[in-house]
Amino acid sequence: MTQKRNIAIVCGGYSSEHEVSLRSAQGIYSFFDKERYNVYIIEISKEAWWVNVEENQQLPIDKNDFSFELNGNKVAFDYAYITIHGTPGENGLLQGYFDMIQLPYSTSGVLVEAMTFNKFVLNNYLRGFGYNVAKSMVVYKDEAHKISAEKIESELGMPCFIKPAADGSSFGVSKVKTKSDIPAALELAFNESNEVMIESFLQGTEISIGCYATKEGLVSLPATEVVTENEFFDYNAKYNGQVQEITPARLQPDTAERVANEVKEIYSLLRCNGIIRIDYIISKDSEGNDVLNLLEINTTPGMTATSFIPQQVRAAGLNMTDVLTNIVERQLQNITFSS
Repeated sequence: MTQKRNIAIVCGGYSSEHEVSLRSAQGIYSFFDKERYNVYIIEISKEAWWVNVEENQQLPIDKNDFSFELNGNKVAFDYAYITIHGTPGENGLLQGYFDMIQLPYSTSGVLVEAMTFNKFVLNNYLRGFGYNVAKSMVVYKDEAHKISAEKIESELGMPCFIKPAADGSSFGVSKVKTKSDIPAALELAFNESNEVMIESFLQGTEISIGCYATKEGLVSLPATEVVTENEFFDYNAKYNGQVQEITPARLQPDTAERVANEVKEIYSLLRCNGIIRIDYIISKDSEGNDVLNLLEINTTPGMTATSFIPQQVRAAGLNMTDVLTNIVERQLQNITFSS
C-alpha cells in the first residue's frame, strides 16, 4: 500500500485578512481527499506557527524544516497548500522560505507572488503587454503630502478608488466621489499599507474567473458575475452575503471565450502555478462592443464552500476534491529545485 503524503494547509498570516484565511483553510480541508492524504492545518501568526492535530491541541512548528513532533515522532510535509490572504503567504515571503527548505507549494513563485500582490506594479507590467487596465497612480505614506486632491481629480477623474496597493479582501478600500473625501480615504488605506494605489473608475459589469493547470493543459473556469447594491464589491459583499453571484456570468458567448483565453494567456505569461482568479470589468466602447479591463489577480483566492472558485468548479461539472488532487499530483511529479 502506498504511503499517504502529508499535506499542510497553511493559513493565518500577519494581515487584516487572518480570519478570512482561516475560513478558506476549513474549506480546503473539507475538499481534500483524506483517503489519499494526511491533511493538517498550519496556522501562522506573528507570535507563533503551530499545527492543529486534534480538537484544542496545538503543536509548535519547527521553522528549520517546517515539521512538528507528534507522540515522539517527527512529522514532515510533502506539500504546502498556501491559503494565506496577505503577507507573508501572498507576497513571496513564505514562498522564498519554502524554496529554501525545498518544500513544494501550491502558489506561484517568489517573483510572481510579489508582483501580483502589488496591484500598481502588476497592472503597469501587464499594460506593457497590451492588456487593458484602469489608469492609476501610486502614493507612498511618507510622500502623501506631495499629492493634491486637485491633481488626483484632474488625472483620474471622479469617482475613483483609493486602496492599499498590496492587500486584499477590500480592507482599506474606498470609492471616492468628491475630492473632499480624498484625505479620509487615503488615511483609511494607509492604515493597511504604506503604499496606496489610486485608480480611475470603470463603468461596467464586474466578473471574476478562475484558472489552473492540469497535466493536460490550462483550464479556465466559468466566470462569476458580481452584482452588489453596495458602492463596490467590499468586505460585506464578499463575506457577509451582500451580493448576488451569478455563475456562469451573463456574458455574450464571444466575450466569455475572449475572457477565458485571456486568463490562460496571462497565466502562461506570468508562469503562474495552482489556482488563480482574475477580476475584470467588462465595459463598452463607443460602438457598444465589450472591452475587457483587468482589475487584479488573486493568487490565493478564497476557498470556502461558497467562494467564487468552488462555485465555478461546480458550474464546470467538476468537483474540488479532484481539482486539488490534480494540482498536487501534477506538481509533485514535476519537482525541480536548484541547489
